[in-house]
Amino acid sequence: MRVLLDESLPHDLAAELPGHDVRPVSKQGWAGLENGELLRRARHEFAVFVTMDQNLPYQQNLQAIGMPVVLIHAKSNRMTNLRPLIPAMLEAIAGAQSGVVRRVGA
Repeated sequence: MRVLLDESLPHDLAAELPGHDVRPVSKQGWAGLENGELLRRARHEFAVFVTMDQNLPYQQNLQAIGMPVVLIHAKSNRMTNLRPLIPAMLEAIAGAQSGVVRRVGA
């Protein structure tokens, strides 16, 4: 599955999601795009968007855009805080549905 990592997530996270083609926003050349434009572009090339932006579901009409989102709740975006959530992330990615936000973490 093609997975897009938001700018706020470390690139190292890509290697921790085996079985998926994971690309950070910056490597896609989309750094600095507003969330709406980013999601509209991503829906054509990626199966799911992974982010820590807690405001995203309130700022974007994700059902209209049709992009599945995995929203991570962690103390920080450091790998030490993200690594324990990887099994739940993988489960959320596998169960991604168009326009639905799957929350991971506390």
